[in-house]
Amino acid sequence: MIRFAGRRPRPRRERQKPVRRHRPFALGLVGAAVVAVAAGFAFRAGSEDAASTGSAPTPLRTTGTTRSGAPAPPHHPAGTVRIAAVGDIVMGSLPDDLPPDDGASFFDPVDDLLTGDVVLGNLEGTLTTGGASKCDYIDGPNCFAFHAPPSYGRLLKKAGFTVLNTANNHIDDFGAEGRRDTFAALRSVNLPFTGRLGQITVQRVRGIRVALIGFAPDRGANDLTDIPAAQRLTARAAAMADIVIVTMHAGAEGSDRTHVEPGTEYFLGEDRGDSYRFSRAVIDAGADLVVGSGPHVMRGMEFYKGRLIAYSLGNFSGYKVLGLGGTLSTSGVLQVTLGADGAYRSGRLRPTQIVEPGTPEPGGDAIDLVSSVSEEDFGSHAADISEDGTIRSLHGGAVPGPSEAARHWPTTTNDNQRRPPGAQAHRP
Repeated sequence: MIRFAGRRPRPRRERQKPVRRHRPFALGLVGAAVVAVAAGFAFRAGSEDAASTGSAPTPLRTTGTTRSGAPAPPHHPAGTVRIAAVGDIVMGSLPDDLPPDDGASFFDPVDDLLTGDVVLGNLEGTLTTGGASKCDYIDGPNCFAFHAPPSYGRLLKKAGFTVLNTANNHIDDFGAEGRRDTFAALRSVNLPFTGRLGQITVQRVRGIRVALIGFAPDRGANDLTDIPAAQRLTARAAAMADIVIVTMHAGAEGSDRTHVEPGTEYFLGEDRGDSYRFSRAVIDAGADLVVGSGPHVMRGMEFYKGRLIAYSLGNFSGYKVLGLGGTLSTSGVLQVTLGADGAYRSGRLRPTQIVEPGTPEPGGDAIDLVSSVSEEDFGSHAADISEDGTIRSLHGGAVPGPSEAARHWPTTTNDNQRRPPGAQAHRP
């Protein structure tokens, strides 16, 4: 049985420390109705993960907007969906690095920005007081494990989030117990999540079905390094929804990682995916918006087949556990309006920044940063970002030809490619 949980309207309401552990260079680390479904069956509220079964049906999209060429459904809903998305969210970590007033005012400075029909963020860490830290078993200085109190789930709900991504390398920081506690904390406040294996989360907005899927190169998540499987799951989502939003936790980490690198990226010897190839592949399969996180810095945006790809939105918050300064403190809220057929209507980047001791507030250099790296990385594909943050396609939504930069990038790679010979995986 598929269960729907209504979301009541949110009432209006009237700088980061260096890590306390040794770390190499300037890392980013110091750290409406909704139904969650698995491919082929309902996602049970009491289960931890959802498994994918069966083959993907043909995506159903309005003629003229789908990348799959599938016929339009007979009765497509009308209207638009407003989406707000942010990057990595860390509200502190037990036992000592927690905000005052139990976090009640944590998101107040950016309250007006976290509005929309779908408000999405990446939960970078766990909501648990139990489990064993992965750092108890990893020998080395480059391990970071985050766990905030389960009660913080209500603060995320209060802030305006309607869905959280859990496909990342920190959802397992405190093992299976921490993972279960996190999901239970989110369910207890009716805050859906996405990102577990085979999981598709569908939110209804005035009759428009919005599917969300999270991908990461991590155990238990939908694997972004398996691009054919990612396309099958995306096509399955497109068959059950009008709009498909894909999140990816991908790319190498660090203050100098603002550019999307050609091919597979590695960090500490670990395969962090080919975000360029992955993003285009899921759009080919039916995705309408791709939102990235993972590098702990903002990256560029481009349009592909009229769909927007935001490769990384950086860190949105990181109370006492994320590195500060320069690009590590630069963040933003991506606000996008899509038609019921998934077509891009409008968008805006609202700049934010992380201030001591790690809370978000409006302002900063996000527009200048994203605009410049977009042009450098994607050429004619680049999103045109005006001084007020308005996001437009240089081609008015038309499909542009490959940019000079993209011509030198591989469009096909070996799906079995993993870490270089001799490299050891080390999950921070």
